[in-house]
Amino acid sequence: MRKNLPLDSIRMDKTAFSVSSIDDESDEKQYWLSKTPVERMYGVEIMRQMLYGYNPVTARLQKFFEIVELS
Repeated sequence: MRKNLPLDSIRMDKTAFSVSSIDDESDEKQYWLSKTPVERMYGVEIMRQMLYGYNPVTARLQKFFEIVELS
């Protein structure tokens, strides 16, 4: 499983889309139930990164230490 995948490297398969009514039954629940817990968490992480614009490759901790010389 790939970790810390930059969002710009994720490719969308535009042929996998279909249009349906909101009243139609969805197979989305069955799709996610067929995945392992790790694959589900990976899917959640990708959606979270897309929503919040978070990129784990460039995210860093903020520097908050200073070097001070004693007198």
